[in-house]
Amino acid sequence: MSILKKLDDIIAKFNNLEQKLINPSSLGDQLATISKDHSELMPIVQLANNYKKFNKELEDINEILPSINEQDMKEMMNIEQEELKNKISQLEHDLKIALLPKDEADKKNAIIEVRAGTGGEEAALFAAKLFNMYHKYCEKKGWKFEIITISETGLGGFKDASALISGNNVFANLKFESGGHRVQRVPETESQGRVHTSAATVAVLPEAEEIDIKIEDKDLRIDVFRSSGPGGQSVNTTDSAVRITHIPTGIVVSMQDEKSQIKNKEKAMKVLRSRLYDNKREQVEKERASDRKGQVGSGDRSERIRTYNFPQNRVTDHRINLTTYNIEDVIMGNLDEFIESLQAEDQAIKLSQS
Repeated sequence: MSILKKLDDIIAKFNNLEQKLINPSSLGDQLATISKDHSELMPIVQLANNYKKFNKELEDINEILPSINEQDMKEMMNIEQEELKNKISQLEHDLKIALLPKDEADKKNAIIEVRAGTGGEEAALFAAKLFNMYHKYCEKKGWKFEIITISETGLGGFKDASALISGNNVFANLKFESGGHRVQRVPETESQGRVHTSAATVAVLPEAEEIDIKIEDKDLRIDVFRSSGPGGQSVNTTDSAVRITHIPTGIVVSMQDEKSQIKNKEKAMKVLRSRLYDNKREQVEKERASDRKGQVGSGDRSERIRTYNFPQNRVTDHRINLTTYNIEDVIMGNLDEFIESLQAEDQAIKLSQS
């Protein structure tokens, strides 16, 4: 299908939706869906109208240019012709991006999970630093950052921590953060000044609603137990901690941060639903992409995606070979350079395959 035919179809669909919205009270339950579709198509239609308008202007110039003899006029029209060609070329690029298949999860909130990997206490300290880095990034974006659970170590590190992040296009911005993060630095506990390497893993899951994933009660095993603090010390005299096992997949979620068993169960179900939704998305992506190496990142937790080298003041993203020398700035949550570069690379790959 030619791009002009595709654009005509989109404009016709948009006009049809616009007609329906003239009398919104008649739409009933369809109003929210039609309004959403209308607002999503609007920027594409604006690009399409400009594209068609500039193409028509270019056709008119091409038609009359051969008949013009006056040199000054001819030069003016040649300049206008080149300007229109450049505008059309840019609009074609913008339209191709706008028409790329959308990840339905991009607009969703996200659950971020950070876990200490190899490296003992130093890995736990690094995991805490990463978790705080994402917290600061979210504050800069004006997003809500609600801690779900934190499992601390004695020295202030995190064995694992998770949070629900709410805001505009959260998952679209954070989805490429999933994977292995490596740190190279001299630990505070190291007296010899030697650089150690340790790691943490990050998982970013789109928040799933009940409409996205239906979970049958018969597929769940729910165990309750007594909460414990760092080092196994008891912090609760009631069985308020909850462990939920999804029997078909074997996914296990434990939650003990709340004193209420009901609240712990609600949190655990939220995380479980998001993990199941993420698995479903990954399966769809595998079926859609025959060569997953062609993507910016598969979200595979074992994939080493970024290195933070403190002695060299360097942060390197290995997927796009981007290195910056401002590690403290990055740790303080200034991640836009990495996130925008990853998004641009993802778009470039998808455009090359479309």
